[in-house]
Amino acid sequence: MTARLKLGAQVLAVGLVALLLALLIWKVASGTGDKAKPGKPAPNFTLNRIDKPGKLQLASLRGKVVVLNFWASWCYPCKQEAPTLAAAAKQYAGRVVVLGVDVNDFAGDARKFAHRYGLDYPIVHDNHNVTSPTYGLTGLPETFFIDRSGKVVVHVAGQVNATDVQDGVQRALKS
Repeated sequence: MTARLKLGAQVLAVGLVALLLALLIWKVASGTGDKAKPGKPAPNFTLNRIDKPGKLQLASLRGKVVVLNFWASWCYPCKQEAPTLAAAAKQYAGRVVVLGVDVNDFAGDARKFAHRYGLDYPIVHDNHNVTSPTYGLTGLPETFFIDRSGKVVVHVAGQVNATDVQDGVQRALKS
């Protein structure tokens, strides 16, 4: 390979890397897909349930405060926050609906996870990546607190703790 051809290939490779970096920066800066931010309506979805037969549509929960948690059985921070969400579902029963969305996971693994951590709130299965693009997920876990009118009030990217849940629920109840 001649020196000139080698230099051309290197320039092309550097240009391609620069282009990919620019696309990444643009996506992060523009918030592409981040449609579920505070003050905006929570995107509706209909997904199969894991906790029992049937489907669940988010819009069917309108009129109730919803803690919408995206997780997967293989996600370590999801395992850490699961007991907090299970406790919140019991604490706020009748006033708030905790809804789990299992993302890109095997349904059997999700059921085992729910059983292991005592998740007795509604859980739906999104193995076809329906919700991730509309909610602008950047990773797992992520939690959205939705008020009675269906608007996102608080978004927590990453593991929630008891204080996060309490604050998010209180803000959604007051909204």
